[in-house]
Amino acid sequence: MATVKIPVVVLLCVAACSQNAELEKKVADLQTELANTRKELDQRMDEIQTQTTQAKYLEKSLDALSREVQSLKAQGLARPTYTPPTARREPDRSKTYSVPIAGLPSIGPADAKVTLVKNYEYACPYCEKNRDTIDQLHAKYGNDLRIVFKPFVVHPQNATASSLAACAADRQHKFLQMDRLLWEQGFKARQFDTGGAACLTSSTGCPIVEGFAKSLGLDVKKFRADMQSCQQVLQESMRELQTLGIAATPTFFINGRFMSGAMPIDSFTVLIDEELAKANQRIQQGTSKSQYYDQWVLQNGQKSLDP
Repeated sequence: MATVKIPVVVLLCVAACSQNAELEKKVADLQTELANTRKELDQRMDEIQTQTTQAKYLEKSLDALSREVQSLKAQGLARPTYTPPTARREPDRSKTYSVPIAGLPSIGPADAKVTLVKNYEYACPYCEKNRDTIDQLHAKYGNDLRIVFKPFVVHPQNATASSLAACAADRQHKFLQMDRLLWEQGFKARQFDTGGAACLTSSTGCPIVEGFAKSLGLDVKKFRADMQSCQQVLQESMRELQTLGIAATPTFFINGRFMSGAMPIDSFTVLIDEELAKANQRIQQGTSKSQYYDQWVLQNGQKSLDP
């Protein structure tokens, strides 16, 4: 049998192609790693920005105190006694609090045995992190769980217009679609209508959220008008939560019981299972499913923190 001689040039081409394929794979892997690193860096920058804002606030407070001391010294008065700041109070996790939810967007049936109220804003990294957890809970508990979205703005410059846009979209039955855009194309891309609610009265409007509204096929004229009136909804929501001691996001009330932070799903299921067992017992004893939240949370829950 004759021996087939493969030209050296062909062998070199095969080797080169193999090396190119390996090189392309390495480049693709490095690009993926770089994208993940950038995402983590963006989240860390958000946390640093929040810490920087808090540091600036403390610096201003110290400056004001220093000026007051200098003024008192100039007047020959005694130095004021320093009173250390008290720790911020939060709801008692063992108690049930009355959390109003009327008119707010939600998923799940109105007569669900357990109602999870999510307090959030669209410039909060940890609010974004727990989106998957909320979706998993919705899938796990089905019709036994209702999830209500109750806004609480911590970063007014970046998050106000987005919260108003979500409220306005809900009035055209597109809350979930707008919510997804505000996270995926707004927060993740760091696209915000900045300046608080100022864009509502500016000549250019609120171009980013209005662009989202157009892409969803909403009536933009009605959308703009509803953003205006949604300011009252946002203010009322924040006032109600502040009465209960809320000052940060994300926080949650599960049938009126408090949780905070981007917690793992097991932390939620423990509390949900406890409340579900209570609800089943009370419903067997005569409580109407449709009235469960009104009776056992709104009516019987505490209306504010303990004095």
